[in-house]
Amino acid sequence: MRNTIATRLLSDLSTPGRRGASYPASDVPVEPLASLIPSAFLADAAPQLPELCEPEIVRHYVNLSTLNMSVDTHFYPLGSCTMKYNPKRHERLSRLPGIVDVHPYQADGSNQGMLELLYEMQQMLGEIAGLPAVSLQPAAGAHGELTALFVAAAYFRDKGEQRTKVVFPASAHGTNPASAAIAGFDCVELAPAGNGLVDLESLKRAVDQQTAVFMVTNPNTLGLFERQIDEIARVLHDAGGLVYIDGANMNAIMGITRPGDFGGDMMHYNVHKTFTGPHGAGGPGSGPIAVRDFLGPYLPGPIVTQSTASDGTTTYAQTTPAKSIGRVRAHFGNIGILVRGYCYLRTLGAAGVRAAAEDAILNANYLKALLADVLPAPHGPHCLHEFVASASGALKDRGISAMDIAKRLLDYGFHAPTVYFPLVVPEALMMEPTETESKETLDAFAETIAKILTEDPAELKLAPQTLPVSRPNDVQAARNPILKWTPCVKD
Repeated sequence: MRNTIATRLLSDLSTPGRRGASYPASDVPVEPLASLIPSAFLADAAPQLPELCEPEIVRHYVNLSTLNMSVDTHFYPLGSCTMKYNPKRHERLSRLPGIVDVHPYQADGSNQGMLELLYEMQQMLGEIAGLPAVSLQPAAGAHGELTALFVAAAYFRDKGEQRTKVVFPASAHGTNPASAAIAGFDCVELAPAGNGLVDLESLKRAVDQQTAVFMVTNPNTLGLFERQIDEIARVLHDAGGLVYIDGANMNAIMGITRPGDFGGDMMHYNVHKTFTGPHGAGGPGSGPIAVRDFLGPYLPGPIVTQSTASDGTTTYAQTTPAKSIGRVRAHFGNIGILVRGYCYLRTLGAAGVRAAAEDAILNANYLKALLADVLPAPHGPHCLHEFVASASGALKDRGISAMDIAKRLLDYGFHAPTVYFPLVVPEALMMEPTETESKETLDAFAETIAKILTEDPAELKLAPQTLPVSRPNDVQAARNPILKWTPCVKD
């Protein structure tokens, strides 16, 4: 049932004279604003703001919140995004007074507890990556990519090498070429191979003495592990280049294998994906990077270092690497998200980290098997943490598209999977159940998809039918976007 109250605007609910609080008349002299603020900064008239009492405002926003999907309320099989449930224990721990009350301008001597926590986080991330030098500064995954490419550029510049190219496969996350371009590199895309993996011969033709970095997600966006990753790394290293591992899919391999062990020289983490920081709303995020020791001197500072005095006392300090590219974020980065990730890792321990990855792989393969007869995945037979099914062929001939399935799932209380990505799979539906979902949830999701595929294709074009907003005209929205907010004027 649609919540019509929540879909009304605050300006529609406004009544002149309503207030959230009533104050007594002022008992101090009132000065005109013109005498306090220069006239150039004063508006000709007061803004037309909604006027409501407190219960109206509270009910409006609470009702709005019930219309939203989240990992707390719905199954979120959003492929590539790793929308796992966020344990509330970690939220509570991250809000302890000794954590939230620290200040970035405190002297290191008064902040030893937080610095020790961050030092241990650096050590854990370095161990999981198999790459010893870590910076916690980047604010998100794409920011981590960009930072690592800046590190690579500084490294080659220091060596006196003019390397201009970054190579990546066609199935790469879109942030890879974007980060490379922003970092000043030329982008070279490899054509997709038929098996969904990197085409080794195409890579060999693309790599030369101008190649700085090959960016690859492993496992890739099809949920497949690059079986030739050792040879891929050898091609780059023989040419003097570096291998960047996009850590977006670390949830599938953490505790099982390490990028540093299979040839990676640099990588980033998505703390919200792999270590259950909060999702959505554009942040806050955290995208730490881990690199080989010879790249460590170029990392952005500060990083936390540990020292032990002759009396056995251990202290922690913020230091800047010798050839640092400089800060990429204010202060140390988004500490609150890092604390949540730290709590996650300390909660699970080494064995638990591996078990989480194994459960994520089990869930993905189970769901893939459930859908094999109705919504098959062209690449396989097995996957890691996610898989990409296709609504092409017989479904498309019946007039059912990936978008139709995704929109109809909303009516049944499931968030849609990622659709039309990666582009190498036609009518793609990219699904990632994560390790936090139960067998019963996956059974219900598969049964719902099977039911949807029996429905009238014409009716599917109208989905979703039970939500306040149905299907927008995507083409019109792209060609004629409304970029200016217009207030609602009441008669």
